[in-house]
Amino acid sequence: MPAVSKGDGMRGLAVFISDIRNCKSKEAEIKRINKELANIRSKFKGDKALDGYSKKKYVCKLLFIFLLGHDIDFGHMEAVNLLSSNKYTEKQIGYLFISVLVNSNSELIRLINNAIKNDLASRNPTFMCLALHCIANVGSREMGEAFAADIPRILVAGDSMDSVKQSAALCLLRLYKASPDLVPMGEWTARVVHLLNDQHMGVVTAAVSLITCLCKKNPDDFKTCVSLAVSRLSRIVSSASTDLQDYTYYFVPAPWLSVKLLRLLQCYPPPEDAAVKGRLVECLETVLNKAQEPPKSKKVQHSNAKNAILFETISLIIHYDSEPNLLVRACNQLGQFLQHRETNLRYLALESMCTLASSEFSHEAVKTHIDTVINALKTERDVSVRQRAADLLYAMCDRSNAKQIVSEMLRYLETADYAIREEIVLKVAILAEKYAVDYSWYVDTILNLIRIAGDYVSEEVWYRVLQIVTNRDDVQGYAAKTVFEALQAPACHENMVKVGGYILGEFGNLIAGDPRSSPPVQFSLLHSKFHLCSVATRALLLSTYIKFINLFPETKATIQGVLRAGSQLRNADVELQQRAVEYLTLSSVASTDVLATVLEEMPPFPERESSILAKLKRKKGPGAGSALDDSRRDPSSHDINGGVEPTPSTVSTPSPSADLLGLRAAPPPAAPPAPSGAGNLLVDVFSDSPAAQPGLGPSPEEAFLRFVCRNNGVLFENQLLQIGVKSEFRQNLGRMYLFYGNKTSVQFQNFSPTVVHPGDLQTHILSLAVQTKRVASQVDGGAQVQQVLNIECLRDFLTPPLLSVRFRYGGAPQSLTLKLPVTINKFFQPTEMAAQDFFQRWKQLSLPQQEAQKIFKANHPMDAEVTKAKLLGFGSALLDNVDPNPENFVGAGIIQTKALQVGCLLRLEPNAQAQMYRLTLRTSKEPVSRHLCELLAQQF
Repeated sequence: MPAVSKGDGMRGLAVFISDIRNCKSKEAEIKRINKELANIRSKFKGDKALDGYSKKKYVCKLLFIFLLGHDIDFGHMEAVNLLSSNKYTEKQIGYLFISVLVNSNSELIRLINNAIKNDLASRNPTFMCLALHCIANVGSREMGEAFAADIPRILVAGDSMDSVKQSAALCLLRLYKASPDLVPMGEWTARVVHLLNDQHMGVVTAAVSLITCLCKKNPDDFKTCVSLAVSRLSRIVSSASTDLQDYTYYFVPAPWLSVKLLRLLQCYPPPEDAAVKGRLVECLETVLNKAQEPPKSKKVQHSNAKNAILFETISLIIHYDSEPNLLVRACNQLGQFLQHRETNLRYLALESMCTLASSEFSHEAVKTHIDTVINALKTERDVSVRQRAADLLYAMCDRSNAKQIVSEMLRYLETADYAIREEIVLKVAILAEKYAVDYSWYVDTILNLIRIAGDYVSEEVWYRVLQIVTNRDDVQGYAAKTVFEALQAPACHENMVKVGGYILGEFGNLIAGDPRSSPPVQFSLLHSKFHLCSVATRALLLSTYIKFINLFPETKATIQGVLRAGSQLRNADVELQQRAVEYLTLSSVASTDVLATVLEEMPPFPERESSILAKLKRKKGPGAGSALDDSRRDPSSHDINGGVEPTPSTVSTPSPSADLLGLRAAPPPAAPPAPSGAGNLLVDVFSDSPAAQPGLGPSPEEAFLRFVCRNNGVLFENQLLQIGVKSEFRQNLGRMYLFYGNKTSVQFQNFSPTVVHPGDLQTHILSLAVQTKRVASQVDGGAQVQQVLNIECLRDFLTPPLLSVRFRYGGAPQSLTLKLPVTINKFFQPTEMAAQDFFQRWKQLSLPQQEAQKIFKANHPMDAEVTKAKLLGFGSALLDNVDPNPENFVGAGIIQTKALQVGCLLRLEPNAQAQMYRLTLRTSKEPVSRHLCELLAQQF
């Protein structure tokens, strides 16, 4: 609201505000406001026409009352009338009222749009700016549709004032962010790039913001901006603080514009033109050199502006990852900030160095700061800085410093904040496994983890140590001895009992020769923990006991006594009772040879990647993502078991929505073998469809056709992204879960999946109603996000909806459009009917347009069971004893839509000798018959 001055003369407004401030109670304020509202209403409804000044004063009062939290239900028309005034103050108040109070669905929008159109055409720069500000503030789709084509023209017009260009650029940016589809790309895009050369710095700043947003979706249209941005940045960086006096902030020339230009350059790869690239490198070196100069001011504003440019410069250097000299210099500069007294600078330095650690050029330079980072982990007061220090230690770890880093992180774990303990545990477990050369050190590390932070050691961690011990003969005896000693502690965590129970049950015989760890002593030690454990751990211990009977026959009587005890045979828990009964019977009935066969040692686990790595990838934090690219700088480093596992983490608890789909599973330590593939690091939620290998999967069209007779599987997969589908349909309703998996170690930015139905634009008749839930705009490396779609079939349709996925990967925009696997047969309801009813209905559908028939050659082996499964998956009911030829298939069903029901009968006649099919479909609607016939024929 403009300040009330003597020139404005709105004395009544000043008095009203003063009265409100002097009210002693809420009741007095409401009374005074009601009195004023009554007075304003009477003035507006009075016979005497109000002049512009009075309208402005009363509209200001209404605006003030609204800002106090009271509803305003009148005065909107008077505010609209102010827009037609030729006085700036009156027009300004009118626009202000509209921007704050008018709803985008208001009936006055058309009048407002007309007034805005008049002001935009007036060529009065002040009025044009007011109109543009109003469009940006309201930002409704209606205004976007009305002015999206006019604003670019104003922006690039040669006679537009600088203030108008600036407002037009920001207004267009606001409309594009609200409704990207409304802003047309045209010849103006090439001209707007040249605004980067404008003499007015405000225009350049606004233009950079607009171009940065536009180029993320249409990078090719704005690629010429790179050379212009470098040129402008070079002029700013090389200028003195006195050269740009109006845009110098505490001796730093144009800091905001510099930051925006650096961010714009991060949207593109390094320039190919040698001259432009050389000039840019010179700019980056100049910024790094200026960071070494003594500050020109002691004020915090100076250092903030200077450091903002520096950190954005380092981000650009990291983004290019092609200049070793600059990367090392950036690392050294960040190293100086690690001991800075300003906490925010230390945090930012640690965060940036996490990314630098993943570069082969700067990894060694990052490692030189290991002592400083370890000290930060121990002494920092701010937990967020300590977490970033832990992330950096994880990122800089390799074979040369693994033991030191793991030791320090274990020591820190004893006093770490509870919020980050689980993440620290995962990182220690991964590093110990990834860089272990001595397996006994790995076992010691994991057991120390359980001892120090047992509550935060997930099942993935102790599953993994069991797998490795089982697969390594040379460490089994040491593991048995170490875990036996650990179990002797008075306070022993339950996870330690689980690990001890499993290892002693498998390899306890390797230490049984020592009287201190004889079989009775082992059994007594384990059984002393039995009554303190949960049901799951007791079940594991019972399995250990029966293993002991096989390994140590001398313990048979003692263990049978435990199994025979009433507390076991009559246990309230069914699992424990069943195990006790079965194990007791097995030990009593089976011969020694049978017992040895049934209870033989577990075979080696399949070679695969640790599931804890995938769990860490789903956690937020730069350290988790950056270390996934360690292979670039350390080719010799690989997992302790040497392989990878496509579906690592099935232990973590899925979301409730995933559980409704039956995706929850509790895997035993011995998981079944999985096909090896380094590209697939995602959770496999598709039980009936193994994930395709990157580059070897079916084409999008083939993947779509596979879903005609199935509801679950992988819809799309490439090197970056995997899209999986799990769906269910009932009558005319459906629910679909889309799983987007980031297969890389780099975070996806601006991730935006949208669903559109192309038929809507052609016929303006809605066939499908699809409600989508938004997903996070960022998808971390190795993570997976879920999107839920609720689908309603309103009428029969032929064209499936389209799924459009757009995101940025490594600064480069990515986009793809796929057919969503929603076909008309998904809304099939199987119908059972007798042979007589079927033929009667078949004759009723005898019109030529109601029948579709196709004779085609078999593309797959003609297997009756597979054919039957596909027809059932298609949605129809299979009717037995209807067709005289038992080799033929007959089906019936009803397609359920909200508007009508479409009955469908089908007959499939296979000819195995000729390897041919004849498919006949009859429905009550001609297009449906032809469409279903085409869909089903493609399945055979």
